[in-house]
Amino acid sequence: MGSWPNLAELLVARDAAAPVGLLGVPLAAGSVTAGACDKAPGLLRATLPRIGRYDVETGRELATLVADRGDVAVAGMSIEDATGPIRDAVADSAEAHALTLLVGGNNAVTRPALLGLGGSLDEIGLITLDAHFDMRDTDQGLSNGNPVRALLEDGLPGANIAQVGLASFANSAAMHRDAVAAGNLVITLGDVRAHGIDHAIAHALDHVAHCDALVIDCDIDVLDRAQLPGAPGARPGGMAAADFFAAVRRLASDPRVRVIDLTEWDPALDPSDLSALTAARWVAECLAGYELR
Repeated sequence: MGSWPNLAELLVARDAAAPVGLLGVPLAAGSVTAGACDKAPGLLRATLPRIGRYDVETGRELATLVADRGDVAVAGMSIEDATGPIRDAVADSAEAHALTLLVGGNNAVTRPALLGLGGSLDEIGLITLDAHFDMRDTDQGLSNGNPVRALLEDGLPGANIAQVGLASFANSAAMHRDAVAAGNLVITLGDVRAHGIDHAIAHALDHVAHCDALVIDCDIDVLDRAQLPGAPGARPGGMAAADFFAAVRRLASDPRVRVIDLTEWDPALDPSDLSALTAARWVAECLAGYELR
């Protein structure tokens, strides 16, 4: 058998010179649905040797080095207590690397990830690939169900937020109204099916064209449950994996994108390796997009 160039070969030590950083954030506290998404960073790393580097569609082989910065020590912390350490870890990674891949953990990691870029929130944009608005009320504290509302309350303008993949029967009318009132761009799964994923992502990027830096939140429950069983919030009829991969690659190719997170993957829910392979392929698509810059 010949050699098998794979993603694991691109990982280097955290202090090595590399354009991309990989940061694990095994946060499980505050989940609307209890689970074990804190196990995701470790399983993703273990799955990388199974993902090749050669893209037969483009004839290119991935070559971008990725500095593995380890996991943020947030085990057992509340979201409130974990916010500072996550924000600081992202800030350090963003200073050292052009792009940071952040592996959750639940979706609550998105807020400190965006805050970690520092500077004015008027200059930062957020694009979510998510079945949910993440606009639950914050009066009972932070959770994985309200990072977008929390960011709006922090001062992130709705004009800087584009939400792609919102699913029917997975949200409330009040959340939808609040998102629209704030100025968020709302692109439903029906819109994606009707007009295609390329149109959806182009529309999202147009919405945040005025932003200097972008954070991409890939809540993996945007995917169809049959293609990603290891996500407690995923439902039948979600986004096709091929569309998800295409969206991630296109977004990663934008040089303004500084952080891309992957959240809400719970390895315990999938006795097969399907979810792990999908999550590890996300890394390949992020790198393929980065190499198009």
